[in-house]
Amino acid sequence: MLLCNLISIAERVGAPRIVPTRGIPYPTGDPSLSPAAERAWRRRLLLRALEALQTAVHEPTVFPMDKQVEEAHV
Repeated sequence: MLLCNLISIAERVGAPRIVPTRGIPYPTGDPSLSPAAERAWRRRLLLRALEALQTAVHEPTVFPMDKQVEEAHV
């Protein structure tokens, strides 16, 4: 399983489970969010990664964050 923001590269190298992150400088966080919002985002990222680990896959599979979490960033 790979948490990353360069999805195309992760797919090319054959990472079985890919969970997209925020960006290059802060892949698992976002300093522009309030501490509570960032903590919530990180928790959702961790839960998504755990869901990915529990899912059987046969090829590189992307497990995107849900829309609600991404909209909270805007």
